[in-house]
Amino acid sequence: MENKGILIVISGFSGAGKGTLVKELLRQYDEYALSVSMTTRAPRPGERDGVDYFFTTKEKFEDTIAAGGLLEYASYCGNYYGTPKAYVEEMLAAGKNVILEIEVQGGTQVRELFPESLLLFVTPPSAQELENRLRARGTETEDVILQRLARAAQEAPYMRDYEYIVINDDLQRCVSEIHRIADVARSKPDRKNKFIETIGEDLKQISKGAK
Repeated sequence: MENKGILIVISGFSGAGKGTLVKELLRQYDEYALSVSMTTRAPRPGERDGVDYFFTTKEKFEDTIAAGGLLEYASYCGNYYGTPKAYVEEMLAAGKNVILEIEVQGGTQVRELFPESLLLFVTPPSAQELENRLRARGTETEDVILQRLARAAQEAPYMRDYEYIVINDDLQRCVSEIHRIADVARSKPDRKNKFIETIGEDLKQISKGAK
């Protein structure tokens, strides 16, 4: 039986809690793998290279683009973000559901390359709550906070391009909801093409032998 994993794109506004959701999903369930993104932004306190992101320079990032080594990439608030291709393909073949925590630009690119990918958009319950969370970080200037809110306003219309909207108002409920969606999504016909082809051919052969 086909056991290939599915590609799960998780996007959302900066400050929506995507990273916390993903970490908890990985902690609770073994069938997920996180694709570590490459970025040109500086590490935040506590972030580790190769674990949270692959931190690199703009020049090296652009060299990787030219070499075709990224599944997708986007520019966000003056920095590049992208997904290394080889790791994703390896984990999918091993049956893992691979999570890409990426911006909406990247989500569109992934859907074009992997039509069977599952797209989820994470959002807080209100715009005011989003602003509260951004300010609660205490790591960014007022200008950066306003820049992120302006970017969120630009991203909002793209929510319609995603299969599911996940409102992040309770961590455990949201983790369970994402896992439930992914579990159901693996059984959709467009993600079971190999299984459908195999059972169809087997039935043809059996029916011939029964005549």
